[in-house]
Amino acid sequence: MAEAKGKKDSSVSKPKARSKPAVSKTVKVSDEVRSGATDQSDDILFNNPSDASNAKASKEVSTVQTADASDDDLVFTPKKKTSAKAKSVEKVEEAQTVINNQDVAPSRTFVETPTVKEIPKYTTSPEDVAELVEPVTSGRPLEPLSSESEDAKSKGYDDEVNNRYEEIKRGGNHLTDLQQKSLPELIEIAKEVGITEVEGLPKQNLVFLIIKERVKQNGLMLGEGTLEILPDGFGFLRSPDYNYLPCVDDIYISPSQIRRFGLRTGTIVSGQIRPPKENEKYFALLRVEAINYADPSLLNQKVMFEDLTPLHPTERLKLEFDPSEVCGRVIDLVAPIGKGQRGLIVAPPRTGKTILLQKMANGILKNHPECYVIILLIDERPEEVTEMERMVKGLNTEVVSSTFDEPATRHVQVCEMVIEKAKRMVEYGTDVVILLDSITRLARAYNSEMPSSGKILSGGIDANAMQKPKRFFGAARNIEDGGSLTIIATALVDTGSRMDEVIFEEFKGTGNMEVHLERKLVDRRVWPAIDINSSGTRKEDLLLGEDELRKVYVLRRVLSDMNPVEAMELLINRMSKTKTNHEFLNSMNL
Repeated sequence: MAEAKGKKDSSVSKPKARSKPAVSKTVKVSDEVRSGATDQSDDILFNNPSDASNAKASKEVSTVQTADASDDDLVFTPKKKTSAKAKSVEKVEEAQTVINNQDVAPSRTFVETPTVKEIPKYTTSPEDVAELVEPVTSGRPLEPLSSESEDAKSKGYDDEVNNRYEEIKRGGNHLTDLQQKSLPELIEIAKEVGITEVEGLPKQNLVFLIIKERVKQNGLMLGEGTLEILPDGFGFLRSPDYNYLPCVDDIYISPSQIRRFGLRTGTIVSGQIRPPKENEKYFALLRVEAINYADPSLLNQKVMFEDLTPLHPTERLKLEFDPSEVCGRVIDLVAPIGKGQRGLIVAPPRTGKTILLQKMANGILKNHPECYVIILLIDERPEEVTEMERMVKGLNTEVVSSTFDEPATRHVQVCEMVIEKAKRMVEYGTDVVILLDSITRLARAYNSEMPSSGKILSGGIDANAMQKPKRFFGAARNIEDGGSLTIIATALVDTGSRMDEVIFEEFKGTGNMEVHLERKLVDRRVWPAIDINSSGTRKEDLLLGEDELRKVYVLRRVLSDMNPVEAMELLINRMSKTKTNHEFLNSMNL
């Protein structure tokens, strides 16, 4: 009991031992690891991957800490603080030591991996992609594509598109080429593109189907036509092959395109077109490529036709091209024609005025290929239209007609399209020649279409009906800065109609050149049936040379004493013995 008590006293007397605080055990870092950690900055300078990885490992080992106690009693040993100046001195000394101890400088290591350049959007072939992927062999990455190389690629892409565009233009993907073909040729083309049901289709509908099928196959179609702007603001490209008649293959132009380019009626527009969609009826113009066969940006630089300065004709249009064709040679002497002339051919019925226009057109096309000749036939017979189309052919010519079986509205619409087209071409400096047959029937059509003003002249002509025909005829002029519009129109007389006589009297003093045809010469079968004494040109001294003008005056004095039949027979007899007018004038005994 005493022992127990003694034990109890001893247990009480001894103070309870406090729990030993946890001491952080720091792993001792070897000198090799420390040297590796010290060289970390040097290895980074030399880009040594292996040494850098060792330094990273030693750093991780040096920061490992363990604890024997609980988390509450965990005590960390604070790191020894070092001043920034001491650290910098220490790093410099260590780096200097490493550099002195190394025999060979560490080499830079590269991994050879392919570098892929950015592939442009237009590159699609595997060969193009392979050219853009190159391995790195020189120890440095490839340079990125410069702006010059990108521009070159873009230019190459544009050239490719332009080449395709030009190829399609040369091929059969142009709307104008199809419109100029005959119906049997269109049927063969339709069968080639896969159109089987072609029986009974009009020419316009067949062209429409062929274009739609070709657009599906090629994706690009080109169209061209003369713009006609309707009162609603939009317009259509009409074809001269259809005499500017509204057809199913006309090309629609939106009002926004018309406002953007400043287009007007009569402008020749060329560009890329697309087929009609579900609820559409016509082809639509996607992009304007050319305006009047020129850059669209040049349109804003052109002066309007009404603001151009008119002058007297000074440049001559020669009609002489064949020694056997006396018609052109006689007109060159009796009533010479210049660029910008406003002439009338006064003709009774059956005097050969249509044949005279044919020979004049052929002479102009032969001697002046720079001129654009438009033959406008109003209220004529269909067989005469066909004959004119076959007798007058050329790259710069077109025959536009409205036969007598069509309404007066159609005559007026064709006339307006032709004169507006001619004005737009003159604005671009082109020499245009319009041969109209006849201005008398054109005035009759305007008289039928004009609303009544309540003032009726003799012959039943409305007082306002002659305004637009005079505007048409008065558009002929020679432009000061280049370009000209020549109009040679026929006027009917001796038809037994008082209206025709009044119309001729209205135009009699407006022209600056007149050629009168004589019925007596036709009765004697003498062609050309020209009345020499009644025919002539104002200001002919501006067209003829001094020597030629003097000889022509002498010739007129000789022929003035004869009647029209004798004078014409003598002139034709003498001219048939020479090949040219120059030779004929030199052979005269003066």
